[in-house]
Amino acid sequence: MQLVSIGGAVFGAWCHLLVDGDARCVVVDAGAGVAAEVAGLVAARRVRPTAVLATHGHADHTWDAAQLADAWDVPVVLHAADAYRLRDPFGTLGVLGSAPHDPRGPLAEALASVGRDPASYRPPSRVETFGAVDDDPTPDVELYLGGVHLVARHAPGHTEGSTLYLTELDDGTPLALTGDVLFAGTIGRTDLPGGDERRMARTLTEVVRGLDPGTVVVPGHGPTSTMGRELRTNPFLLG
Repeated sequence: MQLVSIGGAVFGAWCHLLVDGDARCVVVDAGAGVAAEVAGLVAARRVRPTAVLATHGHADHTWDAAQLADAWDVPVVLHAADAYRLRDPFGTLGVLGSAPHDPRGPLAEALASVGRDPASYRPPSRVETFGAVDDDPTPDVELYLGGVHLVARHAPGHTEGSTLYLTELDDGTPLALTGDVLFAGTIGRTDLPGGDERRMARTLTEVVRGLDPGTVVVPGHGPTSTMGRELRTNPFLLG
């Protein structure tokens, strides 16, 4: 698998393309302002998208998902516990969301900075989910998206449906797209709607610490790291 990352302008969220050896790809975390660049990369590489994934349902990771998925006639895929967020990107983001007609809201201001009308949001027409709303956590789910293979590992705490996507790079190096669960040197916040400090602590102990130390950690914001480095230096993983 090859990884191509695109920096998003809204809250600095990353968008990723995972491209397999058969010229198929999935897009992970299509936040606002990335659609044109993603579409250009897909066309330039002559790859076929099979799905648009979301590590969780926050708007900075999903705003352009409908535009891309509907254009390619592919589903938006995420954990069932976060699917409701696609219907209300502002209200489910709490203090960062505000209302779409309120230009003072952080999300509305960030959208305006990349030329997105906050009132223009529409949910994707095709949504496919895995897991169950009441699972805590969901067992690993093998995703085969038009031949692209990933493991979805439920990691609640930042949101109810936060998920790590696990795969291997072409050289065999394990890769984890961690969304807003694990960052280089820190972890995701738990004070937004659906966040839970207790569940995050359990995720860190039972899910994150168990990743292979050689895993490349690619978070939803900030720099890339490795699991070995995080186990040695991240204060939330020590002890």
